[in-house]
Amino acid sequence: MALKGVRKSNKNPPIFSHEFVIQNHADIVSCVAMVFVLGLMFQATAPLASVFIAVQHNASNMETSEAPMTYTYGSRDTAAVFFYCLISIVMHAIIQEYVLDKVNRKLHLSKTKHSKFNESGQLLIFTAVSAAWGINILVKDNLLIDITSLWADYPDGHAQMSFMLKFFFIIQMSYWLHCYPELYFQKTKREEMPAKIQHASLYLVFCIAAYVLNFNRVALVLLTLRFVEEGLLHVCRLLYFAEKNAAANTGFRVWNVLFVGCRLASIIVAILTFHYGLATNDDQSLDTQTGNFNTPFIRLNALVAVCFIQAWMMWNFINFHLRRMRERQAEALAARKKASERKSKKGRKDDSKRSSEEDVSELPEVDQQTRRRK
Repeated sequence: MALKGVRKSNKNPPIFSHEFVIQNHADIVSCVAMVFVLGLMFQATAPLASVFIAVQHNASNMETSEAPMTYTYGSRDTAAVFFYCLISIVMHAIIQEYVLDKVNRKLHLSKTKHSKFNESGQLLIFTAVSAAWGINILVKDNLLIDITSLWADYPDGHAQMSFMLKFFFIIQMSYWLHCYPELYFQKTKREEMPAKIQHASLYLVFCIAAYVLNFNRVALVLLTLRFVEEGLLHVCRLLYFAEKNAAANTGFRVWNVLFVGCRLASIIVAILTFHYGLATNDDQSLDTQTGNFNTPFIRLNALVAVCFIQAWMMWNFINFHLRRMRERQAEALAARKKASERKSKKGRKDDSKRSSEEDVSELPEVDQQTRRRK
């Protein structure tokens, strides 16, 4: 008999081993982040800690307090990106433990669907917050009313950003940078790594390039369009994993239309900004001191990069639907083949039964009675 009340020994992983770091990475990272927060409480360390936490490179004139505060970019932004990358890792772990894991226990998903569900859940929260944040900045900075604001007053009006716009790009760079250590913390499979690395790298390179070249306004519009469309995609994926097939199929149809519309809108915005708007500016010389990167070479490369990304996304979108169409045709053909085989087997059985009955009826009456007795 098994003895009741005997506890199994808890085999905790060794300290600083890979398993220990993976299990406790949120606590470790939060302790590191708390060091910078506690540094604000002491006068000797407050200036250094504020570099990591507060937004730096204030460009507004302190004498005119009525004017809104504006910021430029600089080397100190790397410290802020590092700190908020730590915060992104902590928030990722909190959402995973207190939201997604609880939903996963109720749904009883397989390992493959479990990984995809967690990925869509994390990205849904981030894209929804980023889309709402981007729309809010576009409305407050009056970028939606006049399309010419995307290129007008470049570089002076673009080099000086509002607090929310600068903080938006810092959070974007921090989030996509945290995706690389998350591959280790989440024990991502090797076959899943290339797609996730490619996804995070494209966002990170795009945000850094737009931030450094002072193309932040047009980048904000393109990112907001992308987040609105991608957020709907992850909503549909979560509904599909939750076996809400009717709602998921309707959502996927809406997403198909929205995806194509966002790609066309992104190309139109890029062409208007880089090919038409910035080309009409008088000063088209490279000047890193004033933040002027409006040269024909940079504009051409920026336009080609944006259009190439949109075309690449459309190519993947078309290939995905063509592959799904082939799979559906193969499934329909297999179903028809099985149905025809069933009908042919049933027909053979009926023919054999009929033939046996006909043979019995052709026998003499005495033989029929003897066969029936038998």
